Amino acid sequence: MKLKKGQLSDIIWIVAILLFLFTPIGFHARVQIARLFSFSPKIENQDEYQKVTHFNWNLVDLNGERLEISLENDDVLVINFWATWCPPCIAEMPSLVSLHSDYGNRVKFIFLARDEKDEVNKYLAKREYEIPVFFEIGQSPDAITTSSLPTTYIIDKKENIVLK
Repeated sequence: MKLKKGQLSDIIWIVAILLFLFTPIGFHARVQIARLFSFSPKIENQDEYQKVTHFNWNLVDLNGERLEISLENDDVLVINFWATWCPPCIAEMPSLVSLHSDYGNRVKFIFLARDEKDEVNKYLAKREYEIPVFFEIGQSPDAITTSSLPTTYIIDKKENIVLK
């Protein structure tokens, strides 16, 4: 059976799409595309800050130790929701790791994984990232509840969301 020029072209496109969607090659390509087309965060106007109230949040770290986060300590919080299966999350992670290494002693970072613990451990070990990763035990505080990944919040010492 001889293929026509149009049929051969269709087969090539189908194979390319399948590679892009269902193989590690495609995952890495999506990460690179996410880096190219990433967008800037929304910096809130000071008079439009959303206040975070009743902020008691129970988390567990990679070692299984519980941590309760509250805003009573006058800490600036950087909270990043991410997952290992999310190409935009993977694309932004090197920048966030660098930010953590530069400011981790002055700002409290919470990398909140929406993923399986084993996958997170493999991902961190492979890239040699040393960041404070947590998992939720309960519900996120209402002001920072999100279903979109990645999402990053910066909460100032006055309990205002200054960046989302």
